[in-house]
Amino acid sequence: MTSDLIADSARRMFAQHETTGRGWSGTLWQAIEEAGFALSLLSEEDGGFGLDAAEAVEPLRIAASVAAPVPLAETMLANWLLARAGLPLAEGPAAVVFGPARKVPFGRHLALLVVCDGLAQGCQLSTFAVAGGDWQHGCSIAGEARDTLATLPASQAVVPLALNPQVPRAVAAVLRAQQISGALQAVLEMTVRYAGERVQFGRALGKFQAIQQYLATMAAETAAAGAAAQMAALALPLAESHPDRLVLLAAAAKIRAGEAAGKVAERAHQIHGAIGFSQEYALHPLTRRLWTWRDDDGREADWAATLGAAMAAGGALWPQITALQSDRF
Repeated sequence: MTSDLIADSARRMFAQHETTGRGWSGTLWQAIEEAGFALSLLSEEDGGFGLDAAEAVEPLRIAASVAAPVPLAETMLANWLLARAGLPLAEGPAAVVFGPARKVPFGRHLALLVVCDGLAQGCQLSTFAVAGGDWQHGCSIAGEARDTLATLPASQAVVPLALNPQVPRAVAAVLRAQQISGALQAVLEMTVRYAGERVQFGRALGKFQAIQQYLATMAAETAAAGAAAQMAALALPLAESHPDRLVLLAAAAKIRAGEAAGKVAERAHQIHGAIGFSQEYALHPLTRRLWTWRDDDGREADWAATLGAAMAAGGALWPQITALQSDRF
């Protein structure tokens, strides 16, 4: 019931601030903050709402399904790390980088930048107030800001964090997988609708066997990516207790979601033809974000190396796979 209320609230909010295919919207971001969605990963003690993992990521999936041009995933991750470090939560949009501040999502619009460095026994968080910083502007293929900070200002805080150094990247990958899953569902629904309405050679496109096969493939890929993303999200509470398990589930989710993003976007554009890239049409804002998110926070090859190395070192394969199932958490 709570999940339904949160999802309904998110849908209404994004419908009121329709931004598909447009640039940064400060008004939308203000509405997101007022709704508390940037805090949805946090417990009540940390300033959030104490949602379970499936509820917490639902606003992110919905935001992705409408190609909302806001750093919701980035700020959710930043607040998740800040809460664990005992630092003040972000007041405004925020992002996390794992190294130099290059191609930072929504850089010019951020209020706070969190730099996460891996240490032998954990992580170190450094926070920087970057509003009005010296950002060198760039953009992703989705047209969203991906900026480089020429010079970091003086840090506001530098705090060690007793957390497996792979976990912050894994959580980032889980959130990206959720975004991909949300956008995939929207692309699938849009393409099914278009194939049912568009008439060629006297009948709807969806009546042709080749198109039906494409739609079936898209549906299967979307379902598989959604299941993988959901399993990884349910593993987020394992960050401290079973970090290795979270990392492997995050790797599997990002790999599967990335593969699905490529296949679904390709077939969606083949079915739509030229209209899919028309400026006023809603498909390309979604597919261009799919291609961007596929590379963000680790490509399939990167996470496959992590997953493969762990599986190779862990002995018999099948017991390792079954041990990762969500009902064993």
